[in-house]
Amino acid sequence: MNKTVRAHTNIALIKYWGKKDPKLRLPLMSSLSMTLDAFYTDTSIEKTNGENQFYLNNKKQDETNSKRVFSYLDLLKRKFDCHDNLIIKSTNHVPTSAGLASSSSAFAALAAAFCKYYNISVDKTELSRLARMGSGSACRSIFGGFAIWQKGESDESSYAYALVEEPKMDLHLLAIELNTKQKKISSTRGMKDAQSSPFFEPWIKRNDLEMKQMIAAIKKNDFTALGKLAELNANEMHAINLTAQPEFTYFEPNTLRAIKLIEQLRNEGIECYYTIDAGPNIKVLCQLRNSKEIKERFERIFNSVNIVDASFGPGITYLD
Repeated sequence: MNKTVRAHTNIALIKYWGKKDPKLRLPLMSSLSMTLDAFYTDTSIEKTNGENQFYLNNKKQDETNSKRVFSYLDLLKRKFDCHDNLIIKSTNHVPTSAGLASSSSAFAALAAAFCKYYNISVDKTELSRLARMGSGSACRSIFGGFAIWQKGESDESSYAYALVEEPKMDLHLLAIELNTKQKKISSTRGMKDAQSSPFFEPWIKRNDLEMKQMIAAIKKNDFTALGKLAELNANEMHAINLTAQPEFTYFEPNTLRAIKLIEQLRNEGIECYYTIDAGPNIKVLCQLRNSKEIKERFERIFNSVNIVDASFGPGITYLD
């Protein structure tokens, strides 16, 4: 018997970048994301009489690469008093460690597959809390459309919920994969080091305001307000990285070239905005009528660039 679950990745429009409690993965700020249809993880679980095994994209992973997965499973097993050894098989349709939040879909799918396999009855709120324990951003991938992760003050109060699961906004995302290599600085380390910036605390204090502004933009279907705020919030996050002690950045030369291209497109009357997570890759926020032109411009300037057109994705899906 096995249970397969699909979870889609999400991109934060209001960023999560800092842990209040690393063990419980409680964030220092609330965040808001868009679930994406183009990127997802399929995960199945089955029992084994042998040792625990983890397969990623049909390749058995060694002990080092499996450690985080099985540490998380051990946590779930203790919580629900389960004792089986398990085979985990995941197919990841997301470039791993390239700033596209592959862990969000991976741990959302794993949490849901575990509960499905053991017939554990949990609602989506509880499932988001369980996913959060594997990867913070995974709690938002339980839901489709726009999702909010409220920071909370405890394990019980820190969870995600749907803001609008089937949005009507004309919003597309072009994932510009400038570099698919594994990033040199992990998100965990980046979040910790960023807190040494003198601007980190002022940014945290802006979180409530920016969350309210983004929610208002979404409820009004105001693409312009959403795009401007998403771009600002991303730049605030990366400015904090640049002013950390010591400073660091996920940007590469092509990242800056892509930003300049987006600014040029706007100057030409083609409305689009960017957001960037912990990696060098740009995500362009645009409307359908402009997506083709934007894609063609990037393809002309960047040789052999891979561009994926994404829109709103669903929440957790059970495949069998």
